[in-house]
Amino acid sequence: MRAWENRPDTEVVDEPLYAWYLAHTGLDHPGREEVIAAGETDWRRVVDWLTRPWPDGPAVQYQKHMAQHLVPDLPREWIRSLRNVLLIRDPAEVVSSYLRSRASVVADDIGILQQLELQTMLDEPAPVIDSADFLGDPEAYLRWLCAYVGVDFLPEMLSWPAGPRPTDGVWAPYWYDAVLRSTGFEPHRPRRPDLTPEGESVVAETRPAYERLWEARLVL
Repeated sequence: MRAWENRPDTEVVDEPLYAWYLAHTGLDHPGREEVIAAGETDWRRVVDWLTRPWPDGPAVQYQKHMAQHLVPDLPREWIRSLRNVLLIRDPAEVVSSYLRSRASVVADDIGILQQLELQTMLDEPAPVIDSADFLGDPEAYLRWLCAYVGVDFLPEMLSWPAGPRPTDGVWAPYWYDAVLRSTGFEPHRPRRPDLTPEGESVVAETRPAYERLWEARLVL
């Protein structure tokens, strides 16, 4: 998200379905009432805005979505009108990160199962990028992504000033500690998180989906 919002020709949209997701599911996330108050809780209005024509807008609109927001009763057809890319990460790392902000986790909370559903649903499978691969050569993957959407790569996508951005959701203080400190991409550091039995169970449940996506990933 930071890479794309550092481009002068790009509009960034940060988790536009989050308010609807919290209101619809009743989940108790950090800053829940603040997120709901700041966002749109009618998914139809969100989708209409995300898929609207915008001939006078910037060249690129980068929408950062969390796949777990796609609960079963949210229609999916609109997603086909977007240019989709799936960013995956080892489920043990995802669960460890998630549990730093919430006390408990279930498989549907971390989005991997929903990512596999998306990959099988789309008429043209979306490119899959593993975060560890990306962090091994950010410039190569960003160049590929720029070519994929038909824009020039810009060097300023590789570094940015630390701190918040106006495009950050109101949940940034609860979830974005590392993002707010960042000034660029750090090398991937393999981790072996020490997880609770609950966390280990979620990792075991989601790993087969992650491995199917990993096998289909883009390798540069």
